[in-house]
Amino acid sequence: MTTQQYRLEVDADKVGVLTLDRPQTLNSLTFELYAQLEKLFVDLETDARVKSLVLTGAGRGFCSGGNVEEIIGKLFERDAAGTLEFTRMTGAVVRNMRRLTKPIVAAIHGIAAGAGAVLALASDIRVVGEKASFAFLFSKVGLTGADMGAAWLLPQVVGMGRATEILLLGDKIDAQEAHRIGLANKVVPQERVVEEAVAIARRLATGPTAAHAMTKRLLVNEAGMDLDSAIEQEAQAQALLLRMKDHREFYDAWREKREPRFTGR
Repeated sequence: MTTQQYRLEVDADKVGVLTLDRPQTLNSLTFELYAQLEKLFVDLETDARVKSLVLTGAGRGFCSGGNVEEIIGKLFERDAAGTLEFTRMTGAVVRNMRRLTKPIVAAIHGIAAGAGAVLALASDIRVVGEKASFAFLFSKVGLTGADMGAAWLLPQVVGMGRATEILLLGDKIDAQEAHRIGLANKVVPQERVVEEAVAIARRLATGPTAAHAMTKRLLVNEAGMDLDSAIEQEAQAQALLLRMKDHREFYDAWREKREPRFTGR
């Protein structure tokens, strides 16, 4: 029987804290953990307990990437079809993260390396500890730096020139540099990383969640569109949101001089 390699805890405000739970290996990824995450990010879409998510790691690291012994060594025993099956599964984790309409806030308190760096990148907001770091180190182990969607996601965050440098060289990026280039949204003291990430996630969970979901969906959809198509999609989406109860609640609250009480409808 496969052991669950993560923990999911949900608070009263419907903030889920998803913790990768392999601290002895800095939360390295295994075949089992990839499969568990692939399914979890699909299931979370319809999980009414969760309105926003914090992704973090147990112990000293966020995620050190694929486990050398438990993944890389075993992949040499597979044929080409088996190898492709694995790489498609790893990409599916990221695809399901981006398709999830609930916001994901990464709390990165330690190393985010290899696939761990891509999990952080696939999150919507990244809160980074002052001693944390990123390393997109695929090229350093003889693999393409374009893995799990990194070559699509990273240029959107840091620009094509910087993304090319990061993915080709695979050098470590400290927290301050990550913030300077836009990879980190916020840098905080180590002991406050999860606290800050949860605070952002709580703000999202208690806000107009339908609006947040639509915003995330359009950010993903419009990446491959021309401007005219994007404007038309936004017009249709906004027309829908203008007729929803949350927008009316904003208007009623404004007239009554009180804080709005959003319901996500």
